[in-house]
Amino acid sequence: ISKGDPRKPRGKMSSYAYFVQTCREEHKKKHPEASVNFAEFSKKCSERWKTMSPKEKGKFEDMAKLDKVRYEKEMKNYIPPKGQKKKRFKDPNAPKRPPSAFFIFCADFRPKVKSEHPGLSIGDTAKKLGDMWNSSTAEDKQPYEKKAAKLKEKYDKVNRLIVFEVQP
Repeated sequence: ISKGDPRKPRGKMSSYAYFVQTCREEHKKKHPEASVNFAEFSKKCSERWKTMSPKEKGKFEDMAKLDKVRYEKEMKNYIPPKGQKKKRFKDPNAPKRPPSAFFIFCADFRPKVKSEHPGLSIGDTAKKLGDMWNSSTAEDKQPYEKKAAKLKEKYDKVNRLIVFEVQP
């Protein structure tokens, strides 16, 4: 079973993707018979990319810009098959949704957890914060819920103004 619509335009390529593609082509020309260890090859490409000057990267950035134009032009004419939703345009200037009470709690306690457990991974830190939140009493959670409600109220107010201004 293939994923996605075969008629959908090919995704846009980044400048780095063009660079890797070029490296791959160069490697194939020099060593047509050699099989490539992808992990090793990727690492070498990455190291080379990091040491390149902005001028050297410019060629690949131009290729990416052209591909972005191609992609956007093709996407304008693309109609997804029934049952699939077209990707909604997200206004980059739209206000960010406010954080939940839990996220406000995390912002307060993350430094404490990090200092008490310096070797903890991001995922394990999140688990620890989740456990702390779940074991908190309703009374302990109340200040965070109040702050979240205030931020949501502010967000809704700003959002209503924006929607009101946009509508004819």
